[in-house]
Amino acid sequence: MSKTMNNNLISADIARGNMLVAITGDVVEYNSQDILQKIAHLIAQNPQKVTITSTQLGEWDSSLLLVIYETIRMAKTANIAYDVTTLPQNIQSLISLAFAVDRKPSHNSNNQGGFLERTGRSAIGILTKTTNVLAFFGEICMAIGRFFSFRSIMRRIDFLAALNDCGPRALGIVSLISFLVGLILAFVGAVQLQTFGAQIYVASLVTIGMCRIMGAIMVGIIMAGRTGSAYAATIGTMQVNEELDALQTMGLSRIDFLVLPRLFALLLAMPILTMLADIMGMIGGAFVGVFLMNLPYTEYWRYAFNAFNLTNFLVGIFHGFCFGFIIAICGCYSGLTCGRNADSVGIATTQSVVYSVVWMIVVTGIITVICQEIGI
Repeated sequence: MSKTMNNNLISADIARGNMLVAITGDVVEYNSQDILQKIAHLIAQNPQKVTITSTQLGEWDSSLLLVIYETIRMAKTANIAYDVTTLPQNIQSLISLAFAVDRKPSHNSNNQGGFLERTGRSAIGILTKTTNVLAFFGEICMAIGRFFSFRSIMRRIDFLAALNDCGPRALGIVSLISFLVGLILAFVGAVQLQTFGAQIYVASLVTIGMCRIMGAIMVGIIMAGRTGSAYAATIGTMQVNEELDALQTMGLSRIDFLVLPRLFALLLAMPILTMLADIMGMIGGAFVGVFLMNLPYTEYWRYAFNAFNLTNFLVGIFHGFCFGFIIAICGCYSGLTCGRNADSVGIATTQSVVYSVVWMIVVTGIITVICQEIGI
């Protein structure tokens, strides 16, 4: 027995226990109220399967998507299997995206299970996150390849805006903090060196310390808290507002459009800011040495210039370059994987700063060991 409900463009019927929804012609500004009522009536009869097909489909708009979405939603609610594999691929992608959106905040279950279950969940979570990070890194490598082959959609104005934010606008805070760090480093070193009457070597201490590692680390921490968190918050807010979904719907690469400008801006700005931090740190040390320790001005700078080494300087610049890469990756990844509520944006912002600082310390240790082994 077959029950058929035709409405010119979209028809629904049940035959042999299976429900078929057929779509033909141009479905534009379609009044879906009647057909959805009929589909709901047929689904209430509990068919074994719901199949949605499109034969000779012409032009269509969101009214067609509404019919398909509501049909699948009613089938899911009734625990009925459905098949949309015969629909055009672009319609399948939009429907999948519609069901993938989770507008409700996630809640952790209080029932965590036993020790082995919790351990297994943690291991699976770590493995999944590691896989996602590696996949994200691979997408960035591919995007960089597209950029150098002139196939990237990165806009110049986005790069300049990101460069202005992490470059000129960061000069003030970087200069102030680096000056204070150099001042503190000189003061702490002077307390010990005065015991041996060698306070003149404060100039060497500050110069070597700032140029080799301290300048880069201070800039990295400042930029992680200032710029990395801004990247996560900006992209995370775009996730909440479904702007990332819009980019995907338009066929634009989120990596090319959002990540590459920020990554290249930080890679360019970090070495320059590191050089500025080195200079300001040395000036801060000179302030302590000349004005507080009454060291001769010319003698202080002579010892500072004698202690300056191009190798130490380049090691510090390399640290800054690596830190810029880490901050951009952590900030953008936290934003792209953000949830869809305000609380998730705050979590993503916090994670970006924590991940950036942790990985900067890890990379610093690795670079230090390598430099020690090769005698740099």
